[in-house]
Amino acid sequence: MSVDVIIPTYHPGNKFRELVRRLGRQTVPYHKLIIINTEEAGFDAALLEGAANVTVRHISRAEFDHGATRNLGVSLSDAEYFLMMTDDAIPADMHLIERMLKALETDAGIAAVYARQLASRESSFDEQYARRFNYPEKSRVKSLEDLPELGIKTYFMSDVCCMYRRAVFRELGGFIRHTIFNEDMIFCAEAMRAGYKVMYCAEAQVIHAHHYSGIQQLHRNFDLGVSQADHPEVFKGIASEGEGIRLVKGNAVWLFRSGKIWLLPSLVWRSGCKFIGYQLGKHYRSLPRPLVRKLSMNVNYWQNA
Repeated sequence: MSVDVIIPTYHPGNKFRELVRRLGRQTVPYHKLIIINTEEAGFDAALLEGAANVTVRHISRAEFDHGATRNLGVSLSDAEYFLMMTDDAIPADMHLIERMLKALETDAGIAAVYARQLASRESSFDEQYARRFNYPEKSRVKSLEDLPELGIKTYFMSDVCCMYRRAVFRELGGFIRHTIFNEDMIFCAEAMRAGYKVMYCAEAQVIHAHHYSGIQQLHRNFDLGVSQADHPEVFKGIASEGEGIRLVKGNAVWLFRSGKIWLLPSLVWRSGCKFIGYQLGKHYRSLPRPLVRKLSMNVNYWQNA
């Protein structure tokens, strides 16, 4: 069994250095480490010091696309399985590859396995709760049959850390070639419609922390809304708002129980930014193109849209 690791990078820093270091100490070693880097001038090769069997391909910022860039990485791989990661996701221990591979091998009908994401002290308070909300302690295998129960969460998986079965990936044609966001969820939906399953493996863990401001959340959720508007074949008739409301309510209760009531105004502000961004994104076709570019986190996407 061979596993390649594929990581898109953009101005990677110390988190990437630690990611590479921990990948090199896994109980199951990777076969090849494939880096698809955006903008060569922002890449410090010293970050790869000590890494074995590395391939680096540089692209311009204008060439980056969430789907096409990852497909490029896969094209440089010949392993039976490949692990997609982002450059700021750090393996929590030395068993990440081992546990994800073991999960995939439990059932040939599983197309992909995604890992649990853990917050850190760097994470904002709302992200800390969101990590627990979206990545619980119990593993689960999901299929199209779970749609009535889970709704939009049926298709949820994340390329922050996700291992794919190459044969199924090839059969389904890979990631969508041009998308602003959600290439992972779109693939998940296609896999399930083809009769495959996806697994969430809580035992495989990465540390993945952000501290987005309210305005940054607005931009991010704008792109999320655009993605859903552009792919009604996946998202039509499956509302995301219900999950968002559950998340905010749960976060508010957690703040009360933690004695952090003073953070409630911040929660309202951040949640409002997320909701407004998402709704604007869903209706982006009604907005002037200059405003769309200002609202988006991925400005280059609109050059080819």
